[in-house]
Amino acid sequence: MSKLPKKHQFIDLSDYGRPVARIIANSLKSTSFTPIDVTIAFVISGLVGIYCMIEGYYWAAAFFLIFKSILDAADGELARIKKTPSYTGRFLDSVSDIILNFIIFMTLWYVTEVSIWWTVLAFFGIQLQGTLYNYYYVILRNRFEGDTTSRIFEDSTPTALEGEKQKHVNTLYFIYKALYGIFDEIIYALDRNAPKGKPFPNWLMSLVSTFGLGFQLLIISLFLVLGLKEMIIPFFIAYSGMIFVFILIRKVFY
Repeated sequence: MSKLPKKHQFIDLSDYGRPVARIIANSLKSTSFTPIDVTIAFVISGLVGIYCMIEGYYWAAAFFLIFKSILDAADGELARIKKTPSYTGRFLDSVSDIILNFIIFMTLWYVTEVSIWWTVLAFFGIQLQGTLYNYYYVILRNRFEGDTTSRIFEDSTPTALEGEKQKHVNTLYFIYKALYGIFDEIIYALDRNAPKGKPFPNWLMSLVSTFGLGFQLLIISLFLVLGLKEMIIPFFIAYSGMIFVFILIRKVFY
């Protein structure tokens, strides 16, 4: 099941794990496993990958980071298959992602000789990248009646959906805002009128999808297995400059 109607689907370069994620989700649809169980599984996979990075097992690290990305797609697939969307799952997914991202980059700092300040800058950059990608993607999903669990502007606590508790939504939303608020505000400030513009073309969304977490983890994994771990942080700092390029294209043409 897609987050967008077929007519508006684009080649999502960060979503390479979706076919396997669908297999996993379909295998779990008649079981007691919930989307949140799958979210917990991707956290475990990410932590195992981080451990492998510390120990220097870079092929294993690459496997578990990519598997984490696949499971990250599988939790949403399972929620759609079981028709159990929830804000609890949506915010838990996002909170887990940013915490794992921070640990991954601190681990890269630990296993390389890159400055801690460059590392923090790279982490800040990848979060802005991901925020822009999610911002544009959610605009499309809301405009074309796709999945609407995510909102364009997360500026108020949502009302719990059937099957979840409001106190869980409240707690996770508070944590989400504390961790993501600054990135959301920066992207909104840079392109606040995006929801009012023309529909984004598929080619632009495909380019912006290189900012997706799945693609970021793929790049990290490739650099690790190629023995280029020292280049990961400089790469993401440099690639963050494309944020301004994509926003400029959107403003000028769409």
